[in-house]
Amino acid sequence: MTTPSPTGRKGPVLIELETPGALTPAEAPPVPEATGGRGAAMQRLALASAGRGSALGRFLLASALSLIGFLASVAAWNFVTGLLARNAFLGWTAAALFCAFLLAVLLIVLREVMAYSRLARLDAIRAGAAAAIAAHDLPAARRVADRMAALYSGRADLAWGLDRFAAHRGDVLDAETLVALAETELLVPLDQAVRREIEAAARQVAAVTALVPLALADVATALVANIRMIRRIAEIYGGRGGAFGSWRLLRSVMTHLVATGAVAVGDDLIHSVAGGGLLAKLSRRFGEGVINGALTARVGVAAMDVCRPLPFASAPRPRVSNLVTRGLRGLFGAGKPDGQDAIS
Repeated sequence: MTTPSPTGRKGPVLIELETPGALTPAEAPPVPEATGGRGAAMQRLALASAGRGSALGRFLLASALSLIGFLASVAAWNFVTGLLARNAFLGWTAAALFCAFLLAVLLIVLREVMAYSRLARLDAIRAGAAAAIAAHDLPAARRVADRMAALYSGRADLAWGLDRFAAHRGDVLDAETLVALAETELLVPLDQAVRREIEAAARQVAAVTALVPLALADVATALVANIRMIRRIAEIYGGRGGAFGSWRLLRSVMTHLVATGAVAVGDDLIHSVAGGGLLAKLSRRFGEGVINGALTARVGVAAMDVCRPLPFASAPRPRVSNLVTRGLRGLFGAGKPDGQDAIS
């Protein structure tokens, strides 16, 4: 827009407004990072593992696998029968190899079924213990104690605990004390072994995230480390989950974590775990590694809740900060943990 000037010439007029001075580089706010160091690898892993997909997608996958299996079976049958018609020796050799393959598949299926049954056995013991405590039912608690003793009978690492439990269980006259005795004598030694597995997994995930700059390497490491950790936790408690059982456990744990919002790490945990806040200021990769390690420890604690045959009552529930601190002490070569971390 043009206005007449005082000299009579037409042209633009510049009107200066009183504005505050421009910010100097020292006063400018910092540029936010694309990834804020919130455990992106574990976030993606949790969402991918917890998602079940649509019903139509599952139906498509099931129908495709069924079709592929049917076509492979027909092709194998035609191959063996045709080979028998041309050469009996080669035909019977192919038939024997095919039968051996079917036997291996059958054994794998039986192993997975047994793994599912063992996991269901742990769930049944945990449900029975909770019901016995809630109802103050001593006979039900004794049945739970019998199942616990049968579950761990023959294990050399629990021989001393089984003897102590058998010697003192007759003196207990209430359900809560009997379940607490079983937890103290049989599960506390196993809890220590599970803590070491969680610390090792957290240390591995944190180290790979901090030191390996390859794309998706942290996600792949977190997936492998968490599946191995959950499987080892199930084995320690007597579950011995197979391949499909381990994946089922991973999905159950991740679904629980996503539903409760436990896959997000707050600033209080970052600053309390091995100087996570300072590491995040010095290097974004180190800060991300600490957070991914902390989230792995949370997955381990949730796996304890899923696989442990008894709920935490008399024994203390592990704290994530202590687990990650002990794991990172092992990573950086520090000394032995103090007594507080050892029991927390």
